[in-house]
Amino acid sequence: MDHSSTNAAKDLLIADFWRVITDAEALIKASAADGSADLAEVRARAEESLARVKSRLGDAQASLRASGQEAVNAIHDYVQQNPWSAIGIAAGIGVLIGVLSGRR
Repeated sequence: MDHSSTNAAKDLLIADFWRVITDAEALIKASAADGSADLAEVRARAEESLARVKSRLGDAQASLRASGQEAVNAIHDYVQQNPWSAIGIAAGIGVLIGVLSGRR
């Protein structure tokens, strides 16, 4: 799997986690009308867990963005310092894609 599809999969996973967190928060708020002590305890634990997950997910998202930006900067610097090598690499990749797509 290439780097861009891995990043896309990670972004999709993060978006799914945010959706689950949002749905869980809505469920907790909807169950607030039930006054039983057991449900209140479960609700409190769920809110704490959701807060921890939100924090970790935010950290992971920031880390992914930072590492992605570092990769972009490294590629940019390489292309600036070695333009002909970059052109050769891009041409080679283009030929490879052309050969592979021609086989179908």
